[in-house]
Amino acid sequence: MHHVVSAILIILFGICFCPLAFAEPENAKIILKIATLAPKASANSMEQFQRLVKEQTGNEVAFKVYYGGIQGDEDDMLRKIRFHQLDGAAFSGHGLGKIVPQVRITELPYLFWNYGEVSYVRKKLESNMNRLFEKNGFIIMGWGEAGFVYSFSKVPITSIEIARKQKWWLWDDDPVAQAFYDSLGISPVSLSLTDVLTSLNTRLINTAGITPYGAVALRWYTRFKYMSEYPVMNAIAAMVVTQKSWEKISPASRKIIVQIIKEHFQDAGLAHRKANEQSIQALKSAGISVVRVDLKSKEARFVLDASQKTREALVGKLYSRELLDQALSYLEEYRTQHPDSTIMKIE
Repeated sequence: MHHVVSAILIILFGICFCPLAFAEPENAKIILKIATLAPKASANSMEQFQRLVKEQTGNEVAFKVYYGGIQGDEDDMLRKIRFHQLDGAAFSGHGLGKIVPQVRITELPYLFWNYGEVSYVRKKLESNMNRLFEKNGFIIMGWGEAGFVYSFSKVPITSIEIARKQKWWLWDDDPVAQAFYDSLGISPVSLSLTDVLTSLNTRLINTAGITPYGAVALRWYTRFKYMSEYPVMNAIAAMVVTQKSWEKISPASRKIIVQIIKEHFQDAGLAHRKANEQSIQALKSAGISVVRVDLKSKEARFVLDASQKTREALVGKLYSRELLDQALSYLEEYRTQHPDSTIMKIE
């Protein structure tokens, strides 16, 4: 198990908390300060990106990256950006939604069946989302994802009655998760991400949703015995920078950076998917059991109905009816074009 975990922990965009560490930008004309929860141990890809930017912009632009949550959690990062202490950050959907609530539409529970559907719908919505971020003073430097999120628990959750008896984690005031829990009739415990492991130890919570890689990287897996067979949702991610900082860069260098980031994030996305696949095997090796669910059962039907209620409950709060209909039409479009598109499950 240990050597598998060690290999996983060096993949980009993992989450842990470590001492301050960043590559010095060395006298570049413009230095963009970027924060991330990703550990320094995962920095190989990022350091390559930093080097390419400095070289190809002729030392006009350099990135100073603060790893390992040293600038705080995502709420702290966003606050520092707004106070001009940072130029940008790598955010999950949680942080992105604080800037543009509509971006959370592709993180709705039980919306996507597989990665093909995720990629297709997000690509279709990308230009619209880019415009919304620009309207709020931010530039999306690159879109990514953290992978599919699964439910982890200490007991096998095979019915809604059992689910309601558990102490579920809610990431702070996450509106999507809260709406879903409301639809299920569950009262979650609101905590920051940094408080989860301690709260699992003290039994304040005993159930949480996270990617397989996140469960390994944060060592949450040591407090669980079971995980769901089917993913709950797919977690989006992106690197953003303020428009004000971006406009300091020459048009020629901006074009170069966009191309480098496009390639960088494409590689990182594939790395995430591979890391999550490896993590599932690592979790099984660590003794985590997969809870099997019959999708035709009344329990599964109840959960899927709750996901529909969640979509409706967020109309007018996070997104418009028009945007929801648009996302669902793109999803249906993909499924029509790919009749073999099926629901992912852990074998």
